[in-house]
Amino acid sequence: MGKIIDLDIQKCSACGACAVACMDQNDLDLSEGVSPFRVVCDLEDEDGEYQYYSIACFHCEDAPCITACPCNCLSKDKETGFTVCDNTNCIGCHSCAMACPFGAPSYRGDGKMVKCDGCAERVKHGLEPACVNNCPTGALRCMEEQDLKDVKIKNSLRKLI
Repeated sequence: MGKIIDLDIQKCSACGACAVACMDQNDLDLSEGVSPFRVVCDLEDEDGEYQYYSIACFHCEDAPCITACPCNCLSKDKETGFTVCDNTNCIGCHSCAMACPFGAPSYRGDGKMVKCDGCAERVKHGLEPACVNNCPTGALRCMEEQDLKDVKIKNSLRKLI
């Protein structure tokens, strides 16, 4: 188990501060063709109300991108549990992107893969990921995966009572 970035959709206002902070933290230049690591989107529910979502890599516990990479560029950070990338040996085969059900891997102009790493280095130094730190509504939070499961179980029980 490791860290996870959770989104409270009731608090998300789709302002995009998280996406901008991510692009700044990772020096992403969209004009070079790199897709942003974090995107904000909306979805209309059955009542015609909009829900907003800030989406990035889900840092899957059993990440298929890690298994798919023939060059071992992806791994789990032992300290944070985030799925991290060292693209030094990346051959740009897109195997990781094809394996990821969420479309998290992106490619730089040189063909090497890049993706959200949960700001693992920031977290190791006691800081929040850039997206979490810059969310003005508190919709994003970084927490231990087990704590998130406990919160979700408690919330589910409250709904039943």
